[in-house]
Amino acid sequence: MNEATETGTIKASDLFVQCLEAEDVTHIFGVPGEENADLMISLKDSPIEFVLCRHEQAAAFMADAYGRLTGKPGVCLATLGPGATNLVTGVADANMDRSPLVAIIGQASTKRLHKESHQNMDAIAMFKPISKWAQSITNAATVPEVLRKAFKVAATEKPGACIVELPEDIAKAPVRAAPIPAETTRRPGADHKAVARAVDLITAAKNPIILAGNGAVRKRAAAQLRRLAHGTGIGVVNTFMGKGAIPLDDPHCLFTVGLQGRDHVNCAIDAADTVIAVGYDLVEYAPEFWNNGREKTIIHIDFESAEIDVAYPVTVDVVSDIADALWQINEELDRRLEDKATLFDIADRTHLRDAIAADLAAEAADESFPMKPQRILNDLRKALGPDDIVLSDVGAHKMWVARYYQCYTPNTCLISNGFCSMGFALPGAMGAKIAHPDRRAVAVCGDAGFLMNVQDLETAVRLKLNIVCLVWVDGEYGLIKWKQQNQFDGRHSDLAFNNPDFELLARSFGMWGRALTGPGELPAALDEAFAQDGPALIAVPVDYRENRKLTERLGVLVCSI
Repeated sequence: MNEATETGTIKASDLFVQCLEAEDVTHIFGVPGEENADLMISLKDSPIEFVLCRHEQAAAFMADAYGRLTGKPGVCLATLGPGATNLVTGVADANMDRSPLVAIIGQASTKRLHKESHQNMDAIAMFKPISKWAQSITNAATVPEVLRKAFKVAATEKPGACIVELPEDIAKAPVRAAPIPAETTRRPGADHKAVARAVDLITAAKNPIILAGNGAVRKRAAAQLRRLAHGTGIGVVNTFMGKGAIPLDDPHCLFTVGLQGRDHVNCAIDAADTVIAVGYDLVEYAPEFWNNGREKTIIHIDFESAEIDVAYPVTVDVVSDIADALWQINEELDRRLEDKATLFDIADRTHLRDAIAADLAAEAADESFPMKPQRILNDLRKALGPDDIVLSDVGAHKMWVARYYQCYTPNTCLISNGFCSMGFALPGAMGAKIAHPDRRAVAVCGDAGFLMNVQDLETAVRLKLNIVCLVWVDGEYGLIKWKQQNQFDGRHSDLAFNNPDFELLARSFGMWGRALTGPGELPAALDEAFAQDGPALIAVPVDYRENRKLTERLGVLVCSI
């Protein structure tokens, strides 16, 4: 880092980097430009690693996944104008999926922002609707305040995206200032009356169920959630983004809800008189899909007060850090129950778990080709350890991953189900591998979403990141087709496209690739892929006739409870 001058001043871009170091930033993902040249030169003297990407959207997705997995803001960078606009989708994704992220964007000199000039646009106004906070630095002396606030706001529950704009003349300015030390912010505990009321409702319930959402996979929250389930005997259903809150082999785990159609787990929710919603975001799975009658008692436990929704009439709102709220509820339950048996017998859910497990196991060893989604995901689950990370892109495969791929630990299956962005999984897997180099990382992509950020395979090759891209090949926008067919009695618009030769594509990037030709080839291909020194690509032809079959089967599902 550059030393202060004899006058005690320092260049603003050097101060900016010092502030990033004070925030414990270790990586920045991005594509620089002319307007942030000073910042890039300042970074050269810093231990912070700049990960040069091939597209700004990919950089934002990398920071998105990195932030979600580490719990500290992932950082991405772009220049002004088109660089900033290219960040938008990844920033919006992080914000709506509750991933802490700080985006740094360049800007023209403040001397020309008031008039028509080259690449000049109001980027802050553009980012405001898709971020928690967005601010341009107009005075070099405010660099420490702006950055400290950006990181604090991004990480504060519920996490999200913050934007910092640094005009090129401000970056060059001399300034006399120092970083503001980062502090830990503690949230107040839940109101004791709300906790007591929640416990009253739990003990009075006849058939309760826990709905675990995105907020429940925070490390401490998941531990207290398991304590609640085990202490009461209540079963847990998770949303797409709540996977792993309860381990898949725990008898309290009732698996995943969210297909927006009837499924086994919906039967359990239908039968419940009380729903304990823990870290549940309405953006993921609207309550109208599981609470149409609006007759249930709903206990809302979250970092923020419940959203207003006619199908989500909350009986008690327990607002605080989720882990602390659950701890208070668990302590009160222990005090009231003392050494008595659990309130409910989880064995009563065995029949439901067995029915779901049997359903999920169907077709898991199917020998047909193209491969059925069930077989692909069964082979993948067997190949991965409990802490390895799967990232699902958006498409028809996402629905299969959500239903069939279950988890042992939190944050081992990342699904963008808030903003739901195609193109997330490939760069997201790179962010995941950088966050956790000791774990395997697999990007499960459709052939459409994979090609949306395929350029950053070069980044993975250059960095020798052993991520595996498992591309499901069908030559169509499969999820759109599936939904159109359901809505229009089997009819759909023209959604077909052509694909490259995926093996040749991989080789052109200098990496290993394999296109499968039979159903039994995937386990060995995965083993070979994980043995590479860099990224690997496996193209799997998929039989999406199973989409309509699943819809039809669930349409006549008979509840087992």
